[in-house]
Amino acid sequence: MTTIFGVSVQALSGQLLLGLINGSFYAMLSLGLAIIFGLLNVINFAHGALYMMGAFVAWILLNELGLGYWWALLIAPLAVGLFGALLERLLLARLYKLDHLYGLLLTFGLALIIQGLFRQHYGSSGLPYVIPPELSGGQRLPFMFLPNYRAWVVAASLVICLSTWLLIEKTKLGAYLRAATENPTLVGAFGVNVPLLITLTYAFGVGLAALAGVLAAPIYSVNPAMGADIIIVVFAVVVIGGMGSILGSILTGFGLGLVEGLTKVFYPEASSVVIFVIMAVVLLAKPSGLFGRSA
Repeated sequence: MTTIFGVSVQALSGQLLLGLINGSFYAMLSLGLAIIFGLLNVINFAHGALYMMGAFVAWILLNELGLGYWWALLIAPLAVGLFGALLERLLLARLYKLDHLYGLLLTFGLALIIQGLFRQHYGSSGLPYVIPPELSGGQRLPFMFLPNYRAWVVAASLVICLSTWLLIEKTKLGAYLRAATENPTLVGAFGVNVPLLITLTYAFGVGLAALAGVLAAPIYSVNPAMGADIIIVVFAVVVIGGMGSILGSILTGFGLGLVEGLTKVFYPEASSVVIFVIMAVVLLAKPSGLFGRSA
């Protein structure tokens, strides 16, 4: 049996795959956070709760309405995005001229409320969500068994993240978004509806979180705490990549997922803290993050 530093290739490959899957969710969630912070200057602590909502919408669609996974991929981001748009218009829009702390406290409170409501209605135990038949099974590779659904999650996450980056960085719509962040008055003078643009941006960011929740539902149990379990790590990913950096969030999310997977192989005791250790080192060396702009 081939080994690397005393670890079998099969074990190493399995943990790297697990790290890549975790990295896919880190990348998608941190991407949504980076969009919301980078373009709206809002620290959205409700992001984890909205990720959880996406998973629950998928579960409700399947178990109460009979609509399967592929419908959930479409409906859940739209439903949660609409909910996010209402939150932005009714609550967050009042805080844009205030300190970031107000937005953080508001979204933290919203996260607790949303999580509490789902816990009260569905309980704390996880609810299973079956893998769609089209993605069941797997491929036996020379060095590991690759489940089809996990391969789909990684591929879908890559496509979604890169498409979002291209949309924001390389299109006219993305240029409007960035310009509206820098000088909303000037952009409004050109006939652009800046408040609507801001609302749609927030809705898009939380829609990404909901989409990640749908992708996560067949892998992890659908439960009210699933967002709280991951959001702290995702915030660390955003800080390491650079607050507001779209590309930084994507690259850092996938990279740290792989680092976490490798740590589970070679030093399992540190796997739960390695991302935070890296965050501390990065903040000491470059406070703006790896891809962030220095103040």
